Amino acid sequence: MNDLPNDGRARRERTFFGHPWPLATLFGMEVWERFSFYGMQAILLIYLYYETSRGGLDISQPVAIGIVGAYGSGVYLAAILGGWFADRVFGAERTLFYSGIIVMLGHTALALIPSVHGVAVGLVCIALGGGGVKATCSSLVGSLYAPGSPRRDAGFSLFYLGINVGGFAGPLLTGLLQQSAGFHYGFGIAALGMAVGLLQYAKGRKRLPEAQKAAPTPLGEGSAKRYAIAGAAAVAGLALAIAAGWVRAGNLAAVLLGIIACASVAYFYVILRSDRVTDEEKRRVYAFIPLFLTSAVFWALYSQFYTVITAFFDQRVNRDLWGWTVPVGWLVSVQALTIIVFSGVFAWLWTTLGKRQPSSAGKFVLAMGIIGLTFLGYVPFLGSLADSMPLAVLVVLLLGFTCAELCLSPIGLSVSTKLAPQAFQTQMLALFFMSMSLGFASGGELGGLYTPETEVTYFITMAAIALGSGALLLVCLPFIRKTMQGVD
Repeated sequence: MNDLPNDGRARRERTFFGHPWPLATLFGMEVWERFSFYGMQAILLIYLYYETSRGGLDISQPVAIGIVGAYGSGVYLAAILGGWFADRVFGAERTLFYSGIIVMLGHTALALIPSVHGVAVGLVCIALGGGGVKATCSSLVGSLYAPGSPRRDAGFSLFYLGINVGGFAGPLLTGLLQQSAGFHYGFGIAALGMAVGLLQYAKGRKRLPEAQKAAPTPLGEGSAKRYAIAGAAAVAGLALAIAAGWVRAGNLAAVLLGIIACASVAYFYVILRSDRVTDEEKRRVYAFIPLFLTSAVFWALYSQFYTVITAFFDQRVNRDLWGWTVPVGWLVSVQALTIIVFSGVFAWLWTTLGKRQPSSAGKFVLAMGIIGLTFLGYVPFLGSLADSMPLAVLVVLLLGFTCAELCLSPIGLSVSTKLAPQAFQTQMLALFFMSMSLGFASGGELGGLYTPETEVTYFITMAAIALGSGALLLVCLPFIRKTMQGVD
């Protein structure tokens, strides 16, 4: 059976590793966007807490961890805004292009504007643009496959490979430049990478499905003005909260956590109450709720990789390699390299197993078990009497994060498109990113509790949260299978 939707069949003679050719354009866009995103994020935490004599901003480590967590949360929260623009204003294809431009401007601000002002402008732009990229790029991948296509999960795993090709190359260059020339040169190469991604996308965007170039549910007459007023009021309210000191760097993650929790409930309510959603589609949305909650817990734990684990790598791991000190930013590259290697293995595994593979929810259970065991693997190297962790041991533990991520992240993207109501296709995917936003905000709060004195209890607690959440989802599997109505 041909996997292409009707408007893509004319191009079926040309494929990208056996998949629809437009996947190559989206693959390329994601490679370069991830190059810039992960390249910048690999050096962001140490830029915040390093002393000014080392080129940093000399912010306390707990506050720096909270800022990174809040920023990561903001990226995925912005996916909702990107999804709304895609569904109501520009369409997914144009929203993706415009979002990429905003991302490039954010990296440029980090490179050119010194001090906290550059951080504020840069991170806001990257979060807003990155959210738009995330909401639309994955949705466009889903649009390349006919409903029920057995190659959808494999296609998303291949697309996920593109994410990590960029995630591998970006930190290599930014880490080297940060160590040899300074932080702002590292941020500059991230901006250049995003510019390359935009150029290749501009050449290939015409091949994307025509249906994705217009908003599926455009705004009615007069609606644009109301939304513009509401947006201006929201910006004014945020400015007032910052001026009054209600929102500041130290409590940013906590504020976002409360906002996202409320927004999540409201978003599910809107979808489930919509008269454009059929009863069958509503049952599928109910099946998505336990997956949403498990995803939020997973990303709260996984986000520790960019905060607690990064600080641990900087301060507690023996980074000497044959007389040369490995840059801190390379931690993200090593993680991405393991994903590049194993994403192909997982894509092959799911394709080979076919109908014998675990359900999407079953893969979520596997992810929680694996990441829980990974946190336990750090325990022998913690505490005041522990020696510094050998670099090889850290690489082995990174494999645990990799396998857990590959069991959940690409599968979460795929199942979101499977369960999405027709009227909320892009916004349903944005809901999956909202679970990630909720997780990163929670991770920022959790990371602020980490200290050398409490690290043993901290890592054991993270493991317990993961294993307990996986057990709860396992109990929910019969309900999920029933309400998914044979989709998975």
